[in-house]
Amino acid sequence: MSSASDSTDLKRFGSYVALAIVVTVPGLSARLLGMQIGPLLHALLSGVAILAAGFLLSWGMEAAEEHVSRGFAVALLALLTVLPEYAVDVYYTLQAGRHIGSDYVQFAAANMTGANRLLVGFGWPLIVLLFWWRSGKRNVQLSPDNVPEIVYLSLASLYSFVITLKGRIDLLDTAVLAGIFAAYLWRLSKLPKDQEEDNEEVGPSAVLARLPRGRQFVIIATMAAFAGLTILAEAAPFAESLVATGTLLGINKFLLIQWVAPLAGESPEIIITILFTLSLKPTIALGALISDKINQWTLLVGALPLFYSLGAGTVSALPLDARQHEEFFLTAAQSLFAVALLLRLQLSVMSALVLLVLFLLQVGTVFVFRENEARTVSTLTGMAWMYLLLALGLFIWNRTRLANYFRSGLLNHPASRPEREAGEV
Repeated sequence: MSSASDSTDLKRFGSYVALAIVVTVPGLSARLLGMQIGPLLHALLSGVAILAAGFLLSWGMEAAEEHVSRGFAVALLALLTVLPEYAVDVYYTLQAGRHIGSDYVQFAAANMTGANRLLVGFGWPLIVLLFWWRSGKRNVQLSPDNVPEIVYLSLASLYSFVITLKGRIDLLDTAVLAGIFAAYLWRLSKLPKDQEEDNEEVGPSAVLARLPRGRQFVIIATMAAFAGLTILAEAAPFAESLVATGTLLGINKFLLIQWVAPLAGESPEIIITILFTLSLKPTIALGALISDKINQWTLLVGALPLFYSLGAGTVSALPLDARQHEEFFLTAAQSLFAVALLLRLQLSVMSALVLLVLFLLQVGTVFVFRENEARTVSTLTGMAWMYLLLALGLFIWNRTRLANYFRSGLLNHPASRPEREAGEV
């Protein structure tokens, strides 16, 4: 690439970064100056600022991928780009600990379950369907290097049923889930550096990745610091403004927090993976969203009792009432079903449509029966059992692969690395 072209690309990158910073200004100004504005506008300004910060993190972390193995980089990218989601949920959890018995307990659980189900039920199918539209191919193939992700997501999903049975999330769960995530990162760190022929980034991160390493690190660190401070500053106003907006507009606050709040946290990662998909790199895109799911289903869930205890000033478990118990059960069941769909190292159009339709059904059900708590809980329970039965059927069908996957995923056994297979799940 010519130096003139490099200069043009660098200016374009600077424009993207400048635009992302500029759109954070209204929200940060309202926060720092203590401006009195309506809750709906405040939620919008804070949400946009958090969204822009998420993009800054995404661009920086993608550019850093070339310095470590693909799997390890994708895991770190997924972790950092959902910091907005963590920040909002941590705020609700701290407030739940400080105000025992308040609605904040429900808000904390709602944000977490909504984010997880949105990611799997909408994000994963979006990648497959976009790739089908773009290329005409009906499957997104994964690689043998994605096996650890499948294995550790299955471990986290199975353990989530322990939490369901207890009806609470405690510090023991924090330790177990953090251990699963640490083992996952360790396993990914043992993968070789990415050996794919086409290893170019897309979007603004592609320009950043071509800069000299020292300059690259300075820019990445600066972007990450600004984004992190923005997220910390805007998490509380965004969270409280959503609650106030629900009250103002007469909208169910629980549903608003469950489905609107996660959009600010998930959008940057989903948009970045859409760019990868449109560039015909769906394996990278789907791998990033799988990794995103793992860190949310381990670290995000595990963080809740820790911050709940911090807010309460004593060691406490985050309780799950009848509604939250079924929400968590449904999320765990969806997660296990999603793992089962990946057992052939691919996600087909048919599988994606099943995930999407079931997700839309559960969302529609919640809104239709929003005034009938008992009907909502019973319907969610029925859908959870449907997910489990479907997952059980797929696990039985693919049972010969399971031992091989766990040997490869946990131990990096060279003879056990599964090969890609054609056909639909």
